[in-house]
Amino acid sequence: MRNSATNSARNIPNYANKLLDLAGLTPLPAQFYIPDPREIAPKLLGKILLRRKGRSLRTGRIVELEVYLGADDAAAHAAAGLTQRNSVLFGPPGRAYVYLTYGLHYCLNISCMPEGQAGSVLFRALEPLAGFSAMAKARGLASTTAKEPQTLRLLTSGPARLCQALEITREQDNNRDMTSPDSGLWIADDGYKVKKVVITPRIGITRSAELPLRYYIEGNPFVSGMKKIRNSGSV
Repeated sequence: MRNSATNSARNIPNYANKLLDLAGLTPLPAQFYIPDPREIAPKLLGKILLRRKGRSLRTGRIVELEVYLGADDAAAHAAAGLTQRNSVLFGPPGRAYVYLTYGLHYCLNISCMPEGQAGSVLFRALEPLAGFSAMAKARGLASTTAKEPQTLRLLTSGPARLCQALEITREQDNNRDMTSPDSGLWIADDGYKVKKVVITPRIGITRSAELPLRYYIEGNPFVSGMKKIRNSGSV
């Protein structure tokens, strides 16, 4: 079965009049991230990622994720064991692990599993909810068209795009506590219910490429890479 989402603008909601009430949203606690990341990822879909920089608050609903494991996952940074570079993955759960890929783009992960064990979830795509103009400016797009359907998908669809839109870098964000709003980068639950989660192999890797560790919300137009991947299952 193929996902019904497409890249066409007609499938992207118009958020011109959409308001998001952030008051009272409680950050997910560190305990949420203790289980195996394969258990966490489906539950993390639909939650809200929030980024505060100064007076700017940018938010997006999590619509696509990838799981990375430990020694049994050759594509994971933790496969070779503990190093200075990947130490966050072996630390407390709920911490931001940010790395630079191909020397060009940052990618955001969150650490999972009990301290001393490695596992993480990579954020691949968000559905923008608030802070459109700030996201567009950070992405080098016209802020005047930030809420238009054709621009919305360019904001946070893809791991590099969402890091640019939220101005996430390794230097300033690696090891941030994503269970606390005081860190400026956190995740909260607004009660949104995901109808169906689709599971496929991960995108753009060559090692352990067969593992079904990519999770996304079926039918969401902000999911990345839809032309490249066929669904392998759903939950």
